[in-house]
Amino acid sequence: MARNEPYGKGDTLFLLQATDQSTSELTGIADWAVRFMERLGAPGAGVLIALENLFPPLPSEVILPLAGFTASRGDFELWEALFWTTLGSVIGALILYGIGAALGMQRTIAIAERLPLINTSDIDKTVAWFQKHGPKAVFFGRMLPIFRSLISIPAGIERMPLTQFVPLTLAGSLIWNSIFVVAGYQLGENWHRVERYAEFLQYIVIAAVAVAVLIFIVRRLRAQRSAPGSAA
Repeated sequence: MARNEPYGKGDTLFLLQATDQSTSELTGIADWAVRFMERLGAPGAGVLIALENLFPPLPSEVILPLAGFTASRGDFELWEALFWTTLGSVIGALILYGIGAALGMQRTIAIAERLPLINTSDIDKTVAWFQKHGPKAVFFGRMLPIFRSLISIPAGIERMPLTQFVPLTLAGSLIWNSIFVVAGYQLGENWHRVERYAEFLQYIVIAAVAVAVLIFIVRRLRAQRSAPGSAA
C-alpha cells in the first residue's frame, strides 16, 4: 500500500542498512576500489584510473562503473567522477608517454633486433604507419581495451608533440570514461551489467590481436624458409 507520510528515523535506518548491505556484497577489486573512493572521494577514482594505465590488472571497465555507482550513492557528484577519472587517464598516459620518450627510437631498435622473428624493417614500417596515423591511433586507441595504455608508448617514442597528444588523449578518455561512469551511475547497484559488455569487447580485441600475431609469425617463418641459404 502506498504511503504519504514523510520518512522517519526508521526509514533512514533502513536505507543506511540497505546501503551497507550493497557495499558488503562487493568482493575483490570492486570492494577495494569502492572503499578507496569512499575514503578519498572523487580524486580517489582519478588515482585508480591513473594506476590502471600503468597496471592493467586494475581494469578501467570495473573502476569506471564503480565510480559512477559510488557517485550515485552520494559520496561525490557525477561531474566530479567524470573530471577526476579523465584527469587520471591523462596523467597515466603522460607517464607512459614519458617512458616511451626515455626509451627512444635507438633503444627500441636495439631491443627489437634481439627479439626472434623481428627485423629492423618491421620497426621502420611501424614508425611510418604511426607517423601517418598517429593522431587517429591515439584518439581511438583510448577507447580500446589493452591499447588504451599501450598507445601512449609509441607516441612517446615518436615524440608526438604534447600539444597534439594531450588533447587527443583527453578527448578519447573523456568519451570512454563518460560511457562507463554514466552507465554505472544510472544502473546503481546493477553496475556490473556494464562489465559484461566490456568483457565481450575485450575478448574481441584479444582475439583480433592473437590472429594478427599468428598471421605475422606464419608469414615470417615462411619468408625465412624461402630465403636463399636457409636450411631445408
